[in-house]
Amino acid sequence: MSLDPGSRPASPGGDGAAGVRLLLVRHAKAVRKDRPVDDFDRELSKRGRKDAPRTGRRLADGGPRPDFVLCSPSRRTRQTWRLAAAELDDPPPVVYDERLYNAPPSKLVSVLAERGPGLRAVALVGHNPGIHELAVGLCGSGPPDLLERVRAGFPTSGVVVIEVPGGWEGLSPGSGRVIACWSPSD
Repeated sequence: MSLDPGSRPASPGGDGAAGVRLLLVRHAKAVRKDRPVDDFDRELSKRGRKDAPRTGRRLADGGPRPDFVLCSPSRRTRQTWRLAAAELDDPPPVVYDERLYNAPPSKLVSVLAERGPGLRAVALVGHNPGIHELAVGLCGSGPPDLLERVRAGFPTSGVVVIEVPGGWEGLSPGSGRVIACWSPSD
């Protein structure tokens, strides 16, 4: 698969030194856990099927655009990204990586460091609590209202956009600056 990061709207450089942009996306609302189905196979609820395209429209309407998407392979995360990507004129390539399913922040960082080099903006579609813990851990600076929103929680279909000046190799606690935070209810 050939990636041309220059074909996307401007974002921080992907050479490591200039910085990168990380879009953390929590999957849309899924059906309840008490249903007789394995957690990995839980599908989106009616609300989730309505909210996921809103996330895509927000990205399409001037929101930060990823060059590449890393997505957990669970049913609800795949459905979330497919519905969001359908709203984009030119969806970026996506890889479904089994290591992202319900992963802790350390595993998410490991996968980003492995797959991110050469890319300027990556979206990671994942699960709580790991994705929320990663957002809180990375966001060391930014507007106080956005930092507070990140700390307060990570709603379904929510997006947190973080700039990391040191590139993918620079992903470490407090290394990022939150630049956007939203959910379909905003």
